[in-house]
Amino acid sequence: MVDYTKSEARSWARENFTGTVAVTHPSFTPDFSAINENAIRHDILLLKERGYAGSLIVAEANVTPEENARITAIAREAAGPDFALFFHAIFGTLEENIHAANLAEAAGADRTLLAYPASFWPTNYDQVFDYTKKFTDETNMAAMLFPLPAWGFERIHPAGMSVEFVRRVLDAMPSIVAIKAEQGYPGIPGVMEMYHHFRDEVVISCPIESELIPLMSVLDVQFSGTANTNWMGDYYPRAFELARTGKWEDAMELYWKVQPARAANGAVSATSTPGTNMINRTQWKYQEWLSGFNGGALRPPAAKLPDRFMKQLRASLEASGLPVTDSPDEEFMRGRVSA
Repeated sequence: MVDYTKSEARSWARENFTGTVAVTHPSFTPDFSAINENAIRHDILLLKERGYAGSLIVAEANVTPEENARITAIAREAAGPDFALFFHAIFGTLEENIHAANLAEAAGADRTLLAYPASFWPTNYDQVFDYTKKFTDETNMAAMLFPLPAWGFERIHPAGMSVEFVRRVLDAMPSIVAIKAEQGYPGIPGVMEMYHHFRDEVVISCPIESELIPLMSVLDVQFSGTANTNWMGDYYPRAFELARTGKWEDAMELYWKVQPARAANGAVSATSTPGTNMINRTQWKYQEWLSGFNGGALRPPAAKLPDRFMKQLRASLEASGLPVTDSPDEEFMRGRVSA
């Protein structure tokens, strides 16, 4: 259960949306029939150890609402009460997302990343507004609006979510407390426009570390999430905190040290994401495994990651001086932690 009302949600978020928030993918037993609970605990505790303030419980990986709630409960038990847990509203329909959100809240989630499923195909903003309002009306958690080209809303407006539309949402839905601003991705127009218009009303998040650390020389940002920066060890929480506390030049020193990893991530992601409007979750899971997280194969159907990209990602961590396993790649599929 959340400990704030909808009318209190924005003030609560201003206090509690801080630091960096990563992602946690589901891990399964070898036959994919159940969740690997030990692996979930391992991954959450490693995030805490590396300085992350919370995690998104990734649902875009063939899990049921009930399994997602169980993962959330395990994460909450392992992490304790002060670790942010985002519900990922990416199930197949609006009704299923509402059901899954309420299960996740009861299990320990305290906030929502408001995504839109592939089955949702609006042709005007009234449809997007109605979807968003029904979700926020029938759930309790503070929600982060997520303008992103993957939803296809550019058929309505070139920005996907225009300033005028966001204004309408914020006026009508008090539980929208933050904006994960990625309009026009890749690039910074979304975060700059949302920051310009709405920074005094809601928390503005830029999850793209390659953009945000440089931007923090001119922007006052308190929160960054959610993204797969956790594959780069504790670099991002450290760099973010330095930039946030007036040590931006020190943050940029760290920034340039990890440039090989950043460049490899961009190059490998560019082979799949632009053409599918979907993240290759196997890629993210492999990147995490390289850095000490459980890894393990995802439940089918799941994307594959060619050997040449695995080698590129591994070499980039080595070149950046970041933690990287010396275990052979075939061990990734088994995972690091037994069920």
